[in-house]
Amino acid sequence: MLSNAEIGIDLGTANILIYSKTKGIVLNEPSVVAIDMNTKQVVAVGSEAKEMVGKTPQNIVPIRPLKDGVIADYDVTAQMLKEFLKKVSKKMGLSMRKPTVVVCTPSGSTTVERRAIHNAVTSYGAKHVHLIEEPVAAAIGADLPVDEPIANVIVDIGGGTSEVGIISFGGVVSCNSIRIGGDKMDEEITHFIRKKYNILIGERTAENIKMDIGHAHEEHTEEKMEVRGRDMVTGLPKTVTVSSKEVYSALKESLQQILETIRATLEECPPELSGDIVDRGIVLTGGGALLNGMKDWLADEIIVPVHIAPNPLESVAIGTGRALKMITKLQKAAK
Repeated sequence: MLSNAEIGIDLGTANILIYSKTKGIVLNEPSVVAIDMNTKQVVAVGSEAKEMVGKTPQNIVPIRPLKDGVIADYDVTAQMLKEFLKKVSKKMGLSMRKPTVVVCTPSGSTTVERRAIHNAVTSYGAKHVHLIEEPVAAAIGADLPVDEPIANVIVDIGGGTSEVGIISFGGVVSCNSIRIGGDKMDEEITHFIRKKYNILIGERTAENIKMDIGHAHEEHTEEKMEVRGRDMVTGLPKTVTVSSKEVYSALKESLQQILETIRATLEECPPELSGDIVDRGIVLTGGGALLNGMKDWLADEIIVPVHIAPNPLESVAIGTGRALKMITKLQKAAK
């Protein structure tokens, strides 16, 4: 008989990751659900549902139930979690009877939003549900010594939100959250291409452009990429060539806002901890950390060392899982 599972869940706007204490990361899939509107049944979740985005008949609608890091559609999120946990228990042979779950929440989320996350997990039958703030989870997952009295600065650029936190002695000293992340950058690219070339592109195409030729630093070697979309005048498919300099101009404003958030957080830092930041620098996690030139651009702007976490995409999930060991200590610090 298997003992109760202990799992950590990173409820991300773009991806959901599930971490098991015994097996590490057991699931990493897009947080997308495809629903048949006639029967209200879930047709597909995760990667399978993401493949359907922009390509489905009218009765099947792919939904992203998490918006800006919080639950936008409660029922669909609960269904999606159930499907994912079923998948994990089947694939891993983990007993999901009354698991103990740690879920991370954005640092700026309201009590109502936190309750929605708590209830969505409890409805699956979890025995204990602990909520942990995203910057703390990201810092633990990035191997930072969060329980020591030194400043650990974490910048987590996710799909829906970017979180900046200074963590010392197991608690958050100062943190700011901004509802700008990978999704917002994709939107900016879509707007830019529509405005300049009169072409409509889908969100997956925008994401591919960002990943292939998106740059955070203005000074970079120019790259070009062919982009296919629908001409807004003729309504026919059309291909255009987009350069990385154009993509940079589309992303510039979002990056600037993330930078302002980092600066604001550092300004709130107690002077005693500021010295640590000069020595230790800041650590980047989340998908946004993988944007070309992100590390160098930030280091130039804030003049402290910038490091990228060993596994930026999985840091938060690993942190939620590891937090199980230190949850009582962390909850004391949070009070």
